[in-house]
Amino acid sequence: MSGVAKSGWAFAALLLAGCAQTGMQSGVRTGDGPGPLAQLQIIAFNDFHGHIGADDQQVVPPGASQGAARVKAGGAVHFAAAIAKLRAENPNSAVVTAGDLISASPLASGHFLDEPTVRAMNVIGIDYSALGNHEFDRGQQEIRRMQAGGCAKYTLLEPCQVMADFPGARFGFLAANTLQADGKSLFPAYGIKRFDIGGRNVRIGFVGMTLKGTPAIVSPRSVEGLSFRDEAETANALIPTLRAAGADILAVLVHEGGNMKPDTDPADCANMIGDLKPILAKLDPAYALVISGHTHQAYVCSYAPVDPTRPFLVTSAGQYGTLVTRITLDYDFGTGKLVDKRAQNLLVEQPAADKTTQPEIAALVDRYEAAAAGVRNRVVGTVAGPLSNIADKSGQSTLGNFIADAQRAAMTAAAEGGAQIAFMNPGGIRAAVTPSASGEVSFGSLYAAQPFGNTMVVKALTGAQIREALEYQFARGDLPTILSVSQGFGYSYDSSKPVGQRVSGITLDGRPISDGETYRVAMNNFMGQGGDGFTMFTAAPLVGEGPSDLEVLEAYVRAMPGRAVPALDRIRNVTPQ
Repeated sequence: MSGVAKSGWAFAALLLAGCAQTGMQSGVRTGDGPGPLAQLQIIAFNDFHGHIGADDQQVVPPGASQGAARVKAGGAVHFAAAIAKLRAENPNSAVVTAGDLISASPLASGHFLDEPTVRAMNVIGIDYSALGNHEFDRGQQEIRRMQAGGCAKYTLLEPCQVMADFPGARFGFLAANTLQADGKSLFPAYGIKRFDIGGRNVRIGFVGMTLKGTPAIVSPRSVEGLSFRDEAETANALIPTLRAAGADILAVLVHEGGNMKPDTDPADCANMIGDLKPILAKLDPAYALVISGHTHQAYVCSYAPVDPTRPFLVTSAGQYGTLVTRITLDYDFGTGKLVDKRAQNLLVEQPAADKTTQPEIAALVDRYEAAAAGVRNRVVGTVAGPLSNIADKSGQSTLGNFIADAQRAAMTAAAEGGAQIAFMNPGGIRAAVTPSASGEVSFGSLYAAQPFGNTMVVKALTGAQIREALEYQFARGDLPTILSVSQGFGYSYDSSKPVGQRVSGITLDGRPISDGETYRVAMNNFMGQGGDGFTMFTAAPLVGEGPSDLEVLEAYVRAMPGRAVPALDRIRNVTPQ
């Protein structure tokens, strides 16, 4: 059977009752079943994204109503303390993550290539990490360095800036469905955690995967030569191998997730929508657990109400280390079967005394925060007001327009490519830029907005290719990916019209663009390589290359004191209301 704990007190009461009835000796319960029961624990998380600092992350506590007050949570020190506490309650524990451990990170980790996060996780002692799509942001060589260690330089940033001899991850990266040209997985497909309990052994096999759609959402160059296979088919094919390796309990760590329908119970998988659900529908019921991520949602549910033949326990611990999932498994040595599984998302609280309980991690975080402080607090320039990353009804945001203007300005000179237009993808903008009361903008604020370290390119595109790209924005599903565009370029769209006929009135500096004419368009290399599915950019001739997108944004702010906030007048949504 399986169950889902819906509140902390209920879960605690269940455990206390279970221990009182059966008695616990060396991790083995006896007296209420066909054989001795081992109680195992999996501590799971996902989408940590390098949040080692105790930033102002605020979440609604698990089990609270939607309107409940948010509380501060997370930070590597508090995260380590939470895991240590759970381990003390049950030493028969595995600690695993479902991907996006690194990248798209705050400056204190990201500016140092996420070496601080890997070092912190080494101290915490996690066992396995599935690769997420963001692990690919800096390319395959850098992923391998994260695992193997060393200070070889594969990015624009310098490795080993603060601490020499980066050791790499002392835990295993897993990549079952990420295959190289020779058919071998980029990292091992699975890992097995063995527990020795009262002289008896039980093993959990963890299969780690990222979403098969990874190539569409990362730089194509970063995944060149790799193929991403179907998640369920990959996991199902591994079952004989896992059994031959001695795995008694099977679990999936998959960097793909779901969402719960609004105002529904997150403890009921029947309420789940999104890309994880088709995977669950095909996954072999030999798997007991599906630990998921990617959507940054928090849920714990049984899939049995959807399909009684597939009673998976499905979990996700939100984002940024603000929650951890405690999964408890009862394994019967007499029958060799898992007889119960239950889980609960727990808040990673921020008690003031945690630095004394986690001195090594506290010292590590302090060291990197100090190294980052001078970089973060450096004033770049001034702007006339806040730059929001929230789009209006047309799909524009003031920050998106500002970044597009910065990119065109940086690449306008003939030597840089002679850009006439710039396009910026919304997924590359991660936070608003909020100046101080006097209008000052810090480097840290710009970094938070653009943390990926993409480089600028200029591509020669025909008017027809530009039109194709604009139409493609509205052909990607229910949520369009509307690119920010630079000043002087504009168009209208009517999303009620048929696909391919939604964009009209495309102009540059007041003149209609011509399908047969060639225009020079600045964009980041992610877009230039066909990122977000804009493959019409891939083959377009490269006519210029420039610095990183962050350097471009910094130079734009510095060049003119009090730079104006751009108007939202470039894209016109004329869809009938």
